[in-house]
Amino acid sequence: MRQRPLGATGETVPAIGLGGAALAGSYKDIAVPDAVRLIHHAVDLGVTHVDMSDLYGWGRGEEILGKALVGRRDDVFVATKFGQLMADNGTTRIVRGDAAYVRECIDRSLQRLGVDHVDLYYAHRIDPDVPVEETIGAMAEIVAAGKARHLGVCEAAPTTIRRAHATHPLAVVQAEYSLWTRFAEEEMFDVCDELGIGYVAFAPIGRGFLSGEIKGEGDIGDSDLRRIHPRFTQENIDHNIRLVRAITDVAVANGITNAQVALTWVLAQRDDVLPIPGTTSIAHLDENVAAVDVELPDEDLAMLGEAFDPALVRGERMPPYAMEKLQK
Repeated sequence: MRQRPLGATGETVPAIGLGGAALAGSYKDIAVPDAVRLIHHAVDLGVTHVDMSDLYGWGRGEEILGKALVGRRDDVFVATKFGQLMADNGTTRIVRGDAAYVRECIDRSLQRLGVDHVDLYYAHRIDPDVPVEETIGAMAEIVAAGKARHLGVCEAAPTTIRRAHATHPLAVVQAEYSLWTRFAEEEMFDVCDELGIGYVAFAPIGRGFLSGEIKGEGDIGDSDLRRIHPRFTQENIDHNIRLVRAITDVAVANGITNAQVALTWVLAQRDDVLPIPGTTSIAHLDENVAAVDVELPDEDLAMLGEAFDPALVRGERMPPYAMEKLQK
């Protein structure tokens, strides 16, 4: 597996990592043994950067990864996150970033993972009621205690990234990035370049939509989280699927799949971008890994970028409750 830099840390990680939300049942159920088997297969292929969160399955994802790490801890670059939790009413998701909560979360995550440290620890969302300096300061204490090696923030605004990095150097920022989600190009990439911070891109295949396999709501299970995503309403699917034709044309012309086209485009945008597609399918995992060795003509890459002009994409990228938690 080709390697890419982890920001300015001097370390490298695989060009493609493995996102963990799907393995915790975000889209469809997967048996624990099957999830562990998929993680092992990924590591065997060189996909050693595995990204989790205490949010995924409310701890289930970390427990699954913990089972996969038994006897293989040294083979895996373990990333996890904290900061999103369910309110006592059981229906409202809230964000916490106070120092006491940060300290509690790392210990719980380490217990579920069955390890004494993680390689990368993120604030999954930024608490609007707590200075980011307090959150990152507590995370810096975790690094000093040997419980985490590197720090990151997710979906943070550029000004917050600057403040966080000034408190303790960030290895990476994680946020969504794909052909149909391009907000990072507006300012975030410039900030990352200025500060020497890498960019971990989640949902690089558009939560599966850019693969071309989703033609309508009927292709999404009743318990699938995409059911509540605006881009996956039938009306928006009907509109956005027209944009996917550009991907299909490139895929056919180059003898590869739509998913490989989408991943190759992301990889081609920056030398330090680290896509972490998630999957519950070993076949899809193999397909994603093969994208590392694909090189598309410059004219194809340019055409794809134009075809997916952000103004042409219909629907917010996340449900209203999630959009409310994002920094502007």
